[in-house]
Amino acid sequence: MKHIVKILMLVIAITALWIGLLQTSTIPRSHTWLLPIYFVVSLGCYGLLMVGVGLMNFPTCPQEALLLQKLVP
Repeated sequence: MKHIVKILMLVIAITALWIGLLQTSTIPRSHTWLLPIYFVVSLGCYGLLMVGVGLMNFPTCPQEALLLQKLVP
């Protein structure tokens, strides 16, 4: 339950920052509207990177491999 609270707080903070940037004129409005798209794309890239790193560092488990080989006829 604590992990979901952290995620929700992060989403709320990012949304508040985005709305704040929309209200002020520090960044051009055309760029500010694209920030959620950039966020989703970067989150997807991060997810793919983490899956790739997890696959590269996948530990070998010889005991489980033997168990799976015994289960398959």
